[in-house]
Amino acid sequence: MSNQFETIVILDFGSQYTQLIARRIRELGVYCEIHPFTISAEWVKSISPRGIILSGGPSSVYESGAPHCSPEVLDLGAPVLGICYGMQLLSYFEGGQVEASARREYGLAEVIRQGRSRILDGLPEEFPVWMSHGDQVVGAPPGFNVTAITDNALGAMENEAKQQYAIQFHPEVAHTRDGRRVLENFVKGVCRCRGDWTPASFIESAVNRIREQVGDSAVVCGLSGGVDSTVAAALVARAVGERLTCLFIDNGLLRLREYEQVLEGFAGLGVLRVRGVAAGERFLEALQGVEDPERKRKIIGHTFIDVFEEEAHRLGEVQFLVQGTLYPDVIESVSVRGPSAVIKSHHNVGGLPERMHLKLVEPLRDLFKDEVRAVGRQLGLPPSFIDRHPFPGPGLAVRIIGPVDADSVRLLQASDNIVQEEIQRAGQYDRLWQVFAVLLPVRSVGVMGDQRTYDQVVAIRAVESSDGMTADWARLPWDVLDRIARRIVGEVRGINRVVYDLTSKPPGTIEWE
Repeated sequence: MSNQFETIVILDFGSQYTQLIARRIRELGVYCEIHPFTISAEWVKSISPRGIILSGGPSSVYESGAPHCSPEVLDLGAPVLGICYGMQLLSYFEGGQVEASARREYGLAEVIRQGRSRILDGLPEEFPVWMSHGDQVVGAPPGFNVTAITDNALGAMENEAKQQYAIQFHPEVAHTRDGRRVLENFVKGVCRCRGDWTPASFIESAVNRIREQVGDSAVVCGLSGGVDSTVAAALVARAVGERLTCLFIDNGLLRLREYEQVLEGFAGLGVLRVRGVAAGERFLEALQGVEDPERKRKIIGHTFIDVFEEEAHRLGEVQFLVQGTLYPDVIESVSVRGPSAVIKSHHNVGGLPERMHLKLVEPLRDLFKDEVRAVGRQLGLPPSFIDRHPFPGPGLAVRIIGPVDADSVRLLQASDNIVQEEIQRAGQYDRLWQVFAVLLPVRSVGVMGDQRTYDQVVAIRAVESSDGMTADWARLPWDVLDRIARRIVGEVRGINRVVYDLTSKPPGTIEWE
């Protein structure tokens, strides 16, 4: 893909913000790729990037074993922007002085501009930024001009002759008010990118790649009813037509009446051939007695593929399986593109058995969620599919903390159905990234009808986000939460207490497991 679009390469040095840099650049209509700092200069040169960004990271550049990219990356002729650790590394390579800061900066700070700057062009003389560093550049390298300072550190520097730029703060996070302008100055000003990364251009490129990958083979897709698998299927259908058959597997872990509703929705859509497969008992039997969330995910992944292969075999000679894997799925599962910490395995990328006979087609693997939605709209899919909240592939199994059985699924389905109804009724659904119920392995004492109860607890999780990489807990109206709690306790026999999750991401994750 990188050879088809103007490309910015991001070298990852371990920052949890690295993916946000990519997200912000793509918002500017410019394609970018994240790769580990160990990638060779020859490989970077081979894709002719319009610019190179050195990410932040938790290390100190002068420590033994600190992550250093090849210094030759700086001499490829493409403009370079160092962010936080990237600034320190650039200074280190170019002969500057980096030291441990006497006062580490974490959080908001004020930056004061110092003279002319291409990267800070158009920004106020003073502006707020987000800092997260323990080291700092105390002496700029030869040829660099200091273009911004804080009351504690050198804030920005640049060498226009070598097209090397560096900032100590993080422009990618929302707390840096003018961060988008900083990145735009680099990507469109310095790197001269036009911005050819659009939903329409992605569709054209993806369709060509799919046709090249699958040839004349038959293809099968596992639909979940969510936006990811639906958009992936629609893309593949555009590429291969009737050679695609979609299977919607009821794993027994769907929302209340979701199996029937999804099949009806696809029938009305009319662009995909969809077959339903009822396999709930098989999944629940495989999960019997399993508490560990990673084991749940892997069991569900294995069972899903077993069922899928059996159903695909009935279709004849099928060689390819379509999955709606997204970029955050890959990032949070395996550090394949850099040293960022692994959070959890994802059902699409961490739970597939090695002996799987079908080859994967993952047309959305490099997209963020809102990019997928934009592609879906460009494909003409209706809002009922495009604007659905994300739903985990393992389904309610990862929202039931502890063992999964038919009774726990019943309790959670009923509780979650009330949550969805009340959120829709209150007009809150479209402003939320996700909202759902979680069944806790906790019993609490209650009083119902003058009788003591000792029943289970449900937690409500509602978050706001733009891409799923970070999220803030939603400040839902108290009357909405009140109605949800009253209905769950009053209507779901076996639940006597409802609590609300006030944790953002980070430090928490959106899903509890």
